[in-house]
Amino acid sequence: MRARQESRTGALALAVLACAAFAVLPWYWLDFSDTSHWGEYPVGPAGSALALGLTGKVWLLPFVLPLGLAVAGGMLPLGAPGRADRLVWAGGGGLAYGLVQGFALGLKGWNAAWLASLAGGPGPAQAGFGLGAAIVLAVFLLLLCRGLAERGWCRGDAFVVSSVGVVIALVGLFVFFPVGKILASAVQDNAGNFAPAQFLEKFLDESIWGLACVTGNLRCGVAWNTLLLGVLVGAGSTALGLAFALLATRGTVHGKKSLKILSVLPIITPPFVIGLALILLFGRSGVVSAGLSEWFGIPRSRWIYGLPGVLIAQLLAFTPIAYLVLVGVVQGISPSLEEASQTLRASRWTTFRTVTLPLLRPGLANAFLLGFVESLADFGNPLVLGGNFEVLSTKIFFAVVGAATDQGRATVLSIVLLIFTLGAFWVQQAWLGRRTYTTVTGKGDSGVPPPLPKGVAIACWGVALPWALFTVVIYALILVGGFVQALGRDYTPTLNHYVTAFRIDTSDGGFRFAGSAWNSFFATVEVAAMAAPLTAAIGLLTGWLLTRQTFSGKRAFEFGTLLSFAIPGTVVGVSYILAFNVPPIEITGTGLILVICFVFRNMPVGVRSGIATLSQIDKSLDEASLTLGARSATTLRLVLMPLLKPAILAALVYAFVRAMTAVSAVIFLVTAQYNMATTYIVGRVEAGEFGLAIAYASVLIVIMLAAILFIEFIVGERRLGRRGAAGVPVAAGG
Repeated sequence: MRARQESRTGALALAVLACAAFAVLPWYWLDFSDTSHWGEYPVGPAGSALALGLTGKVWLLPFVLPLGLAVAGGMLPLGAPGRADRLVWAGGGGLAYGLVQGFALGLKGWNAAWLASLAGGPGPAQAGFGLGAAIVLAVFLLLLCRGLAERGWCRGDAFVVSSVGVVIALVGLFVFFPVGKILASAVQDNAGNFAPAQFLEKFLDESIWGLACVTGNLRCGVAWNTLLLGVLVGAGSTALGLAFALLATRGTVHGKKSLKILSVLPIITPPFVIGLALILLFGRSGVVSAGLSEWFGIPRSRWIYGLPGVLIAQLLAFTPIAYLVLVGVVQGISPSLEEASQTLRASRWTTFRTVTLPLLRPGLANAFLLGFVESLADFGNPLVLGGNFEVLSTKIFFAVVGAATDQGRATVLSIVLLIFTLGAFWVQQAWLGRRTYTTVTGKGDSGVPPPLPKGVAIACWGVALPWALFTVVIYALILVGGFVQALGRDYTPTLNHYVTAFRIDTSDGGFRFAGSAWNSFFATVEVAAMAAPLTAAIGLLTGWLLTRQTFSGKRAFEFGTLLSFAIPGTVVGVSYILAFNVPPIEITGTGLILVICFVFRNMPVGVRSGIATLSQIDKSLDEASLTLGARSATTLRLVLMPLLKPAILAALVYAFVRAMTAVSAVIFLVTAQYNMATTYIVGRVEAGEFGLAIAYASVLIVIMLAAILFIEFIVGERRLGRRGAAGVPVAAGG
């Protein structure tokens, strides 16, 4: 009875909220810090839709009809005839009309030439949606979802239907819309005319698909270079991440926590810094190259520039993602299954090969997919270390910002990247098949995770330990670089770089942040702190919907969540400018566009982590909770969320760190007010101020490491009711 009453009052409360927003709040976008807008209220720039509609903008008045219908539907008792239909028509009609009038009218009148010719004039003008419009349209979406739930969609669960509707709307608006806007230019010429022949010519170009490296001494097409690098990085990062995850969860020696920190350290590195450190180590004038030349007579070379250098840099950058995905999956494997295998006299190796590894498939598949897609989209490392080894992301970058700008070519190359991403997604789905990987059930499990087979443990340590030591060397070099005059040339100790960036002036008796880096630092932390929880929430909610709910187009929607992840950040940044620089969504130049960009670019990690972890959790836990009368939202919050802590940690850490360190997606979106740390670092690198760039990067590394430890403390560890391995006998076997 209580749930029914809440459902009824909820719909009515939403309708009243929309009416209040329509009558009171500013309908169009405005800067709230500028108080001059309020002089003409309730009309003028800060006017409400109702007041503006009554004083000339008559196209806003039709919203009264769906709002009235929504109030009438919300006042009816739950289950009353016509209630669900009224909510559906009110929500769907109001949402449709809002989008149509928003996209039809812009700053200069009609947004389409055919509308202007049809109306016989330029038409009325309007600015982009503001707070009032956003609330009204959001309420219409929720009312539509509630009406569909009352019609029986998703077993009548309003929370599930609303979640599906909200996520689809957000992904459609902030992923499909901007990406579709720039991809449409692939079949247009420079004048904007439809030209499919030019698309085919660019798509089939020899520089993309050529195989001259197979038949001769020339280079292969850039597509094959990109595919080779993506496969190597996906496989390598997954293998390294698995080694670290196995040692972190089932290792039997001390130092696991240090190894865990080293495994995630590269993810908190700002752009270009790893590439710069590799050059200072292995370049022609690098420390290692100079030592080998002087001590062993090995000639200096440029081997680091090309596939080897890019591969090493990307493995350093993307292995932490694989680790964050895999560590929760390894923890989730029920020890009772492995104990049962050993009880039947299977050796440790046989148990690991036939029980443990097959249960790791969801994590392995998602880790590989993320590593592969990240490699395809990365342009910073290939830009620094690529040399003559060209990949699609750098070709796209120069097609957008180079001397010969060619947006059509950049779009065609982006389509090639999407084809590779779709192929990898299909291979992943085929490899996982329709098998179940449930290991976390509602039954008690006091099993003990068995130690790793001796050979597997040796292999893991043989892979992880050298990689961890290599990571230590890289970061030692990075930290030293901030305290010397010029790394690689002048090693005179100095604090000038830190003083220049982070000086605090106390000469006037107070504190003044006088360093050149403070503005970008505060803006970056602010944006990252807002983006991280939103990214994790939307990503994990999407993962829950994809694994626990059934709705039409689910596979296509799942691939769509990877879309912004697969396209290079440069293209994403340009697409956001094209999509959100004009009404109805006019947010370019604000901090909001940076938050939105980070949320939907990094969301796939939360989605894949959630899918990998939820694949292990038995659906009977959800069903038991629902059977006992709990709603889906309660089940998600109280039953599944505690079991999703590894995925929550992975999503939060990745989202926060990527918002602090991303450069390509935001290089076109930053402003003087919201200048991100990464664009500041890139500017210092371009100016040759490597010491200042490394000093700033070192400060960011320390801040992000502290943030990761804080996030880990807040999220806590998942408790599965299992005993520790200490002092418990385990069946022998090699």
